[in-house]
Amino acid sequence: MMQAKSLITSALKRSSPLTSSIALRQIHVEKRIEELNIELPSPSQPKANYNIVCHAAGNMLYVSGHLPIKADGTLCTGRVGPNGGGRTIEEGYEAARHCGLNIISTLKNQLGDLDRVEQIVKVFGIVNSTTCFKEQHLVMDGCSDVLMEVFDKPVGYHARSAIGTSTLPLDMVVEVEAIVQIKPEE
Repeated sequence: MMQAKSLITSALKRSSPLTSSIALRQIHVEKRIEELNIELPSPSQPKANYNIVCHAAGNMLYVSGHLPIKADGTLCTGRVGPNGGGRTIEEGYEAARHCGLNIISTLKNQLGDLDRVEQIVKVFGIVNSTTCFKEQHLVMDGCSDVLMEVFDKPVGYHARSAIGTSTLPLDMVVEVEAIVQIKPEE
């Protein structure tokens, strides 16, 4: 056992920083979810005439906008910001976290194994917010943080955009979509 560990350490010293980081990450993602005591909700289903994901060339997976649905099935609704009973940044953050968990659940359902996720490439979030609210990026940290908790660096570290809008379907607080690179099936 010690000899095998020594060989791995030697190989890592010769490899690139990215390869080293990935090799050191040899953690089964679903085991990590269990260790973090995270409960994934049921996989999302389309709410209209669209597909929940589309596979594209280059092992890219385009994940449709996901809603902030809690594990018990309730939808986080309302607008973030002052005036008119708006939700707080913390409530928006929690809603975005639920979107991230729903995206992870969809990935698990589509791929069968979350270790097939090569890279969370891009996350795009739309926050239902009042016109004077300017902290959409802090709301979207809820999604980004859970993706990083589950997938860690470098896999979970992603590009991101966050915008505000005056309304979203079903009065949801936030909607998040993602672009994910996946490993080929073995």
